[in-house]
Amino acid sequence: MNRFRARAGWGIAGGVLFLAALLAVLLFAMGLWRWFVRATAPALVDLPGGGWTAGAVLGLLSVAGWVGGAWFSSPDRNRDRDRKPDRNPHQNPDRNRGRVGPARVGLAIGGAVCWTVAFGALMYVLGALPGRNCRSGATMCAYIPGTGSAFLAYAATAALLGWLWYRRRGTVTAARRAEERARMRRLRKKGKGRSRAARSS
Repeated sequence: MNRFRARAGWGIAGGVLFLAALLAVLLFAMGLWRWFVRATAPALVDLPGGGWTAGAVLGLLSVAGWVGGAWFSSPDRNRDRDRKPDRNPHQNPDRNRGRVGPARVGLAIGGAVCWTVAFGALMYVLGALPGRNCRSGATMCAYIPGTGSAFLAYAATAALLGWLWYRRRGTVTAARRAEERARMRRLRKKGKGRSRAARSS
């Protein structure tokens, strides 16, 4: 009983230490990122076009990363990856399910890079703004001229491009579903739709 309590105590202590170390690493990374943003933002907003151009470029990067992440993470693209063809697929429908291979690893890496770009651009814009609950005279809290317009340009660009891409994706998906329904309707008229559906199930 005492041995069990000792193990439980050591386990709890180890868990607390692990969480404390993880929190320390997270805070250090956030502080490092904040320093990097505050150090590079003045040069970025001094480019031709000022903060408006910088915000528009960051918004474009964020939307591009979002589109790329959705493309890499699509269920249709991750389905049946790295599976060897089976001579009898109906006898072994679950063969190689969940297998991780080079193609699936490549999709995961590509998706991670795209989502990092998407959220990194957003965090960069937010990090350039003055922080809340911060002393006005501190270097990390001073307002950087041009970051306000950069935030507005980022929000407008990301919202507009994101809405356009969402509408286009909805239109393409609706057209694809209509084409599939028309194909199945033609197959049913020929008497092949029921047998093909039974084979797929």
